[in-house]
Amino acid sequence: MGFRYLNRVASAENIKEFLELADLASGGADDAGNVFELSRRLTGNPMMRCLRRLQQDPDAAALIQSRKLCGPYDVAAMKQLPKGSLGWTYAMVMEALGYDIDFFPDPAFYNNLEGEGDYVNYRVYATHDLHHILSGYSLDNFGEVGVISISVGQFSFPGFSFLNLVGLMLSFFETDKADEDYVNIEEYANSIGYNFDLMTQGMEMGIRAKPLFPMIWEERMAQNLEELRAELGIEPVREGPYSWYSNTTITATLA
Repeated sequence: MGFRYLNRVASAENIKEFLELADLASGGADDAGNVFELSRRLTGNPMMRCLRRLQQDPDAAALIQSRKLCGPYDVAAMKQLPKGSLGWTYAMVMEALGYDIDFFPDPAFYNNLEGEGDYVNYRVYATHDLHHILSGYSLDNFGEVGVISISVGQFSFPGFSFLNLVGLMLSFFETDKADEDYVNIEEYANSIGYNFDLMTQGMEMGIRAKPLFPMIWEERMAQNLEELRAELGIEPVREGPYSWYSNTTITATLA
């Protein structure tokens, strides 16, 4: 049968590693540290694929070589930037939600960025919340699948690719309901249909957009957000539970 190819990949070692990583992924909603650790442990072929894609872009290759650090960000200073700018919006949204704008592991967590993969992991998480601002995807469980799929579409980031795979797998076992049977968004957000649609949408956004990984965001903080989106080819999601524009606390803060 055609399924015999599974014998080549379903080795005891591969299954053991998959189960350990899946355990980290499934606990990511309760502790973001699990997700950081997942990415740190995903090396080998998954990271090599990611690096090959990134190094096709001279700007991304140069950034990886430079090991340029991100932040820390000064929220008070960013709030003084022009209203509607990337930095102003970023600071206001994070403050409205009560989130730490510098919530990402420091270089020491990623082996002090000794390897190229270490730096990619660091940079992805250090800029992740900016991708939320750019894309419009909410900073909660409703929009997370969409925003992480941007990086999957652009450069096959292994940590987020694995989260997507495990997310679909868990949704598959979650319930016996069909998509049309859900009566509230909280339940539907855990469905395989919701997750698959958001993954597809996020990956398409990433494929259409200009490369985001090599962007030096500190140089763009004062730029108008809508102008920056147009330059990057990003049409943000502005409606639905997976958009931060649907959060009345955020929209009131930005008004």
